[in-house]
Amino acid sequence: MTDTQTAAPEELHAAYRARREQVVVQPLGNLALVNTQWVDTEQPIWGVPGTWAPLPAGESGLRVTATAADNIRVDGELVDGEAIVAGKDAEKPGEIDFGGGVQGFVIAGAEGAYALRVWDSNSEAIQNFGGIDTFDYDPDWVVQAKFMPLPGATLPFEHVKDEGKTRELEMPGEISFEKDGVEYRLAAIKSGRALQIVFADSTSGDSTYSVGRFLFVAPDAEGNVVLDFNRAVLPPCAFSYAFNCPLPPKQNRFSVAIEAGEKNVLAKDGSLLH
Repeated sequence: MTDTQTAAPEELHAAYRARREQVVVQPLGNLALVNTQWVDTEQPIWGVPGTWAPLPAGESGLRVTATAADNIRVDGELVDGEAIVAGKDAEKPGEIDFGGGVQGFVIAGAEGAYALRVWDSNSEAIQNFGGIDTFDYDPDWVVQAKFMPLPGATLPFEHVKDEGKTRELEMPGEISFEKDGVEYRLAAIKSGRALQIVFADSTSGDSTYSVGRFLFVAPDAEGNVVLDFNRAVLPPCAFSYAFNCPLPPKQNRFSVAIEAGEKNVLAKDGSLLH
């Protein structure tokens, strides 16, 4: 048997927590994101050189104009004049290296908009990161649930920075379970090969981050799914204001306290990082 098969749940959880704190300080980890700037006209981008402009409608990415002295490399090539940076929605997304541990890539938004995201492996947030405050492991918040597919379904989601506007996100299905005599049916959205539950509970804005938390799960072939709320994570916007996170839909707002998982991001002095 492997160590994973024989380890106690608490030991597995401790290993998971250690990995989680390593991930957020990586060069493209949540704490490294220093800017997300949408580009609708030719303009400079805060914190990096060059002039950035949108492409004609229907084309993916942004155009950068720079001199060799700016030391911008797009897909490994030094820019001395103009270069096109393909967006993340392209078959082959572009990669930008500004030097000194600063990287960038272009993300696609609604209605053909594109933004430059800038990551700094030595960001102020990384330097000041003290850890992620969490609840103690609680086996009572490991719940057996059932996934119910809803082919073609979508659900409107508000995002922190969208001023009340909603975006229709793909909702592959709902996840149902019973806890303490109460039945729940949660909306699950697509996140790569996994399902993502965006939820809030009565700890939100009190002992945990106000926006809510995320839980990522993967049902088996029969639709069985384990909801381990001890692995509930803070959304990226808890680590950097440059993220724009979805808000929990109404059906994913618990009236009870889920005292499991992550609580807040802390600075080295123990205060809240943001």
